[in-house]
Amino acid sequence: MKKMIGCCGLDCEKCDAYLATVQNDNARREKTAKLWSELNGVPITPEMINCTGCRVDGVKTYFCSDLCEIRKCSQGKGLETCGACAELKRCKTVEEIHKNSEEALANLQ
Repeated sequence: MKKMIGCCGLDCEKCDAYLATVQNDNARREKTAKLWSELNGVPITPEMINCTGCRVDGVKTYFCSDLCEIRKCSQGKGLETCGACAELKRCKTVEEIHKNSEEALANLQ
């Protein structure tokens, strides 16, 4: 599986935080921070929008590094992704991602 597929199956190369980081695009950082703040009901600043990918070395957004329960679970079980987990099809932790992104589930299979 390519390294830019996150633990949940989302493609990090399509994530606005990743794109803003690799393109050093401050306008995208500002737009993403505003959207993510509204969606999550918490203050997110453009300076927080830096990420090189969920499963690669380098900077992560605060959510990905410290708050993502999916990433914590996968790493806690010693798995690269949820795709290697026997509980994937009935997992409540990753379920919401897969409800909203069929591509993410397909990336894990």
